Amino acid sequence: MRFFTKCAGLAGAALLAAAYPAGAQDAVKDPAGSAVKRWPVEAFAELPFMDNPQLSPAGDKIAARVAINAEQRFVIMDIHGAHDNRSRIMSLGDNDLNWWTWVNDDWLLLGLGAEQPMEGMPWYITRAVGLSVQTAKVNMLASRTAAQNGDDAIWIARDGTPRILLSYQTSIYGDNVGFWPKVDEVDISTGRLRTVVPSHSNVRSWYADASGAVRIGIGYNDAQRTSTMLYRPDAKTAFRTVARANRRKDESLIVPQLFLPEAGKAIASDDSDGAEALYEFDLTTLELGKKIFEVPGYDIGEIVPDRTQTGLAGVRYTDERRRVHWFDSDLATVQADIDKAVGTRRATITSMSRDQSKLLVHVGGPDRPGAYYYFDRPSGAMNLLARVNETIGLARLAPVRTVRYKARDGLEIAAVLTVPEGRPEKNLPLILMPHGGPFARDEESWDWWVQFLANRGYAVLQPNYRGSSGYGSSFAEKGEGQWGLAMQDDLNDAVDWAVKEGIADPKRVCIAGASYGGYAAMRAAQRDGGKFRCAISYAGVSDLAAMMRYDSRFLYHGARSDWLKAQAPDYRAVSPVNFASSFSTPILLMHGKKDRRVQVGQSREMAERLKAAGKDYIYVEQPLGDHHFSREADRLDFLKRLEAFLAEHNPA
Repeated sequence: MRFFTKCAGLAGAALLAAAYPAGAQDAVKDPAGSAVKRWPVEAFAELPFMDNPQLSPAGDKIAARVAINAEQRFVIMDIHGAHDNRSRIMSLGDNDLNWWTWVNDDWLLLGLGAEQPMEGMPWYITRAVGLSVQTAKVNMLASRTAAQNGDDAIWIARDGTPRILLSYQTSIYGDNVGFWPKVDEVDISTGRLRTVVPSHSNVRSWYADASGAVRIGIGYNDAQRTSTMLYRPDAKTAFRTVARANRRKDESLIVPQLFLPEAGKAIASDDSDGAEALYEFDLTTLELGKKIFEVPGYDIGEIVPDRTQTGLAGVRYTDERRRVHWFDSDLATVQADIDKAVGTRRATITSMSRDQSKLLVHVGGPDRPGAYYYFDRPSGAMNLLARVNETIGLARLAPVRTVRYKARDGLEIAAVLTVPEGRPEKNLPLILMPHGGPFARDEESWDWWVQFLANRGYAVLQPNYRGSSGYGSSFAEKGEGQWGLAMQDDLNDAVDWAVKEGIADPKRVCIAGASYGGYAAMRAAQRDGGKFRCAISYAGVSDLAAMMRYDSRFLYHGARSDWLKAQAPDYRAVSPVNFASSFSTPILLMHGKKDRRVQVGQSREMAERLKAAGKDYIYVEQPLGDHHFSREADRLDFLKRLEAFLAEHNPA
């Protein structure tokens, strides 16, 4: 399996210079004479120039996904643009770069994915790869023995050595103990490995403390639908089963997020009070202790460990927008100082050197793509590193805010509303845009698709319908059994709210979405056509039963089946593919042929059924498209077709 193709290096300074365009091109005025800029469609289709930059431990290098000539590349560059340190640029080919992290100042660890034939069927395979900054040497880790999942790095050494703990499968067969991951200590500079925990039947996840001792294993028995926790206090003690949970009874295990230096103590999250909050956790008694942090009405997100990996530096969460609560007083002060300096813009610390003296900060907002800055704390200097969108630059576009409305059963639902610049919020053409997932959510953040629509004169409403994540367990559970039913009603109620508020013209509403959002668009066109002038589905699911069969190759079949049945007890009754004759709304279907999350057959079959039923539809298949719009050409193609379709069926 070949993952990388090396390209000619560029001097670090030259590469960074690409982030400083002389100025965003002048946009054309709106034909109606408005002073609001009408940006070219190409501006919104641009891939982010820099995505998820990660600082090296010393803080002098960056590893990031970078758009070069409209294609994504993995780039390692010297932050200061040293002439003797040429940037490494890697082409990923057909492989997914799922994540990356620094191990030490010379070695990076990457998680890659690719579709490979196994047993005559395509399987999604993941691998961990070691990459040397100095030599560009690539080591595929556990390449001879890893099976399907081979990229779970559960620990990284903090002493400067290139050591990790890698958890991976050695068999694809469920009756082989190798189906359950083992844990090896791996030297990523040589690829040498040593088993520290062998495979245990039914144990699918392992967790290590800051010292590299594997302390916890989480098991799952698919036939019995039971989870188990294995625990040991140190690396020399045998594991023992300390807890069990019955999924059929909605029981769950509390799994530590961080092991504390005190014996038997940890930090964990739990939603017993209605939303995920952070607690002290006793590993001996398995009891929650003091509540450390909560955000009323919202789930907390991932923790940010301190530099020792044994304490809390911060915790991420999302209310109307993404935030970090800092426990570290120095970082809290830095955040406050940056917030004050950027004014109405929003600043997020995205990466830090190991000693926390060098920071990468993203400054932007839901109305602007923003830029990354390099902040040197000792000197107090914060310098522009790269604009996210080179054409739009630092310009400010359509305003975004969170609104709330009541569903027909009284449930309060939050939604993100974006309105066109320079136009009164009165009788606007509306695009209803449900998010994918559906266990996900929208928040106030930059969205190239939404901002394109707003720039063309549409209001965009993104409801976080019941079943969305982030609002606590009760809100999420209200989506169970409601795919295509009450969840769909929530979307219609969002339109009714916008009409009642005078924001939307009831005769000029369309619905658009991707993935589950694409499913919701199809379902609306089939079930509630009178409410929408048109529908747009990208990578949408049309057949829930087929989706379950496909997913069973990658997930625990019984658990997945249980989960899907809980969301939609009768697959057929809520699958649009079975009701092509009921479609009463023109629909644009688009799908990438290389989509590995939702098979392209979901849209192909829907198009065939609509054709046979004589319905008004357009189907476009993108030969190189995936599930995530990873190619700029596919983004541009999509936006152009979207614009033309809306101009025909719902002109602004």
